[in-house]
Amino acid sequence: MKNIKKKIIEYPYLEKPVEIYERENGHKIVFAYKKGGLINISSWVKTGSINEDDENNGISHFLEHLMFKGTSTHKAGEFDRTLESRGAIVNAATWKDYTFYYVTIPKGSSDKNFKDTLNLHADMMLDPVIPDNEIGAPFDINDPHITTKRERHVVIEEIRMRKDQPWTQVYNLLNKNLYTSHPYRRDVIGNEQIISQVSRETVLNYYKTHYTPNNITTIIVGDVEPSEVLALICSEFDFKGRANAPKRIYEIDKPTNTTKIVEAYSKINTGFLMFGYLGPKACDIKTSTILEMICLLLGQGQSSRLYQELIEKPKNPIFNIVSSDYYHFRDGGNIFIDANFKPEKKEEAIEQIKTQIIKLYTEGISEDELKKAKKKLKAGFAENSETVSDIGENIGFYMTVCDKLEYVEDYIKITDEITSDDIKKTAKEYIDINHAVIAVLMPEEYKK
Repeated sequence: MKNIKKKIIEYPYLEKPVEIYERENGHKIVFAYKKGGLINISSWVKTGSINEDDENNGISHFLEHLMFKGTSTHKAGEFDRTLESRGAIVNAATWKDYTFYYVTIPKGSSDKNFKDTLNLHADMMLDPVIPDNEIGAPFDINDPHITTKRERHVVIEEIRMRKDQPWTQVYNLLNKNLYTSHPYRRDVIGNEQIISQVSRETVLNYYKTHYTPNNITTIIVGDVEPSEVLALICSEFDFKGRANAPKRIYEIDKPTNTTKIVEAYSKINTGFLMFGYLGPKACDIKTSTILEMICLLLGQGQSSRLYQELIEKPKNPIFNIVSSDYYHFRDGGNIFIDANFKPEKKEEAIEQIKTQIIKLYTEGISEDELKKAKKKLKAGFAENSETVSDIGENIGFYMTVCDKLEYVEDYIKITDEITSDDIKKTAKEYIDINHAVIAVLMPEEYKK
């Protein structure tokens, strides 16, 4: 409990300030008060596909699965069975910048649920056994006689299922062409060949390298008094002198200077396309918020420009779906415009979306559109403050991807101060057609 640094963060829409404690070893513990009968405990690790290469692509996601396969004191399956029998929701997720593990559980009439959950959660995070019999033996993915169903087979089946999804195919095509060298170009879920052969030693070395005190933030959301449980959390998260990971820095790719179009074919009946752009670092909160607003105005909901102009108004629309979104990443986000369209109208579909994008940064937006976008963004932030799990995820994102939670204190103010000129200038800088990479997925009969 010595040498712990404390910060207080004024988090919008919460009854009390959020408290952050940073231990001497770098492990961070965050408390967010939320009145009610549920508690959310999560640990966020600063590793995902960003720390992978062509030799181990998918290892972060594979390790996420294997973390649930037992510890020195708890057998595989015991963690899930124990908590789910008490009404808990247990899950985990891997993305480009992070992997996180969480439990949402009823608080109950005493602290027993909280203490038992914390004990199991910390044990899983710090002492995964990753046994060979749970991983499964390496095998040839082309051998039709392999019938063993261990965890590497489960993950490979997940990879294969995703391969058949058109949106996944067009996204992966786009993602690989947005980047030339940055690790973000790799698919988070991984590579079949690598997962079929990766050894337990390799997985354990990856765990030891990245699951270190300075890479882990543990978040407690609920009706919990920090002064009563901080010592317990520090005791449960005993890293036993584990060395910290060095910070890795990757240089982000530059946007393309001319529109780049890439095309692939699949067993589908309609066309799929995605426009993609490189955006700013997640810690550039103002620019990222403006781009969120741009995506909201362009293609989120039936009142958005793309829906109105390309689906609602035309007598014979060529689009079935059209939308846009912004993804925040540590080293630089992504702006996406995606659509499902009549394949015989491919060229027209691309030109119609281009027209709407150009119109946004040449003509700008109205004050009514700006007010609507601000209202929706603030409403979305408020909604993410309603449940213990949403609060935990929002805090985890800021602490892990943006490196600090202080940004939430200014989120409402920044949103209110954005002007229509800010929208126009930012759109011109980031979604200029010359900076676009366009991925198109067409039915196989169009290959000729």
